[in-house]
Amino acid sequence: MAIHIPIPNAPPQNPHAFALFRLGFRPFFLGAGVFSVFAMLLWTLLYAGQLSMPLSGIPMTYWHAHEMIYGYGLAVIAGFLLTATKNWTGQQTLHGWALAALFSVWLLARLMPLLNVPIMWIAITDLSFCLALIVSIAVPIIKVRQWQQLVLLINVSFLTMGNALFYVGLLGYVSQEAQSGIYFGLYLVIGLIMIMGRRVIPFFIERGVAVKLKNWLWLDVASVAVFVPFFMLATFTQYTQYAAGIALVVFVLHAIRLWGWYTVGIWQKSLLWSLYLSYACITSGFLLYALSFYFQWFPLLATHSFAIGGIGLMTISMMARVALGHTGRNVQQPPAILHYLFLILFASFLSRVVMPLLIWEWYVYWVLGSQILWIVAFSGFIWVYVPILMRPRTDHQWS
Repeated sequence: MAIHIPIPNAPPQNPHAFALFRLGFRPFFLGAGVFSVFAMLLWTLLYAGQLSMPLSGIPMTYWHAHEMIYGYGLAVIAGFLLTATKNWTGQQTLHGWALAALFSVWLLARLMPLLNVPIMWIAITDLSFCLALIVSIAVPIIKVRQWQQLVLLINVSFLTMGNALFYVGLLGYVSQEAQSGIYFGLYLVIGLIMIMGRRVIPFFIERGVAVKLKNWLWLDVASVAVFVPFFMLATFTQYTQYAAGIALVVFVLHAIRLWGWYTVGIWQKSLLWSLYLSYACITSGFLLYALSFYFQWFPLLATHSFAIGGIGLMTISMMARVALGHTGRNVQQPPAILHYLFLILFASFLSRVVMPLLIWEWYVYWVLGSQILWIVAFSGFIWVYVPILMRPRTDHQWS
């Protein structure tokens, strides 16, 4: 829950003033949204064979996967953590020119492959952003000694390691590590979403629907204990009987969690059912992972269950909610169009993951349809949230 401290006798603000760099969620949520549309449009043209680009020698499938995880995904995480850290610690996080500089480094790393810059320079720029983000979050946490928040900082540090692993592989220092770096990042982000989801999804549902949900300590402990070996095996060994077996256990555990969180009231609120559906997509991803081994299904179906339904739907929902709350708007009355944008993105998941299981012969068309639906959903998000993210808060507080 966001905590805002009003400024006594604060002068009235111009409602049309430029506020993009007042707090971390503003530039990084907007940048993530715009980049997700641009990167997916470019990927669609590359996938359809309508465009050819050198991409600094990065294989186009690797570029697509890397940029959606370490480009788009890490931008959302950066915006969320820079904002949340201020609330947790009461300390001002990056703002103004310092925030603009950090955002510029992130943006530069996204543009460099398109300009065919050597991979070494891309790696230096991208990893510099990661390290600067870690320092920006660590300083206020350490200053007030909120050591419990270091868990999330450790996750960002691991993401930086995975990103470094990707570049090490691309540069040829260690063979096949580029692919390991991609899966390292994917499963780490999924793990981070599950950790944060456990904290916020039942909280939001209980606040929004006025119910008491079921949560069990044994389930919390078991979920973490089982996910860790899955993470290691799925990252470095891919589809083995051990990883598949553990994935089934993870699926069962999180299916129980979803059962404990379910209440019919969520379907009346788009900012609740979208989060619940996203967690369900992550849960189904573990099932698809196991079935991909046992029935020789195409493994990218599981990957995109995590990526589109899990990361995509969860992040757009969280960005929508956080941006409303931190600009003084009522999260219980979000823009009505969000309902349709979330449905469109869920349709992207269905087209990419479910429909190929039903009509495999149309696989290429399902993929293209999923890409187009993603672009439509995030274009709508940008259209709604540009004025929200660029203008001051409605309650005249400074953030």
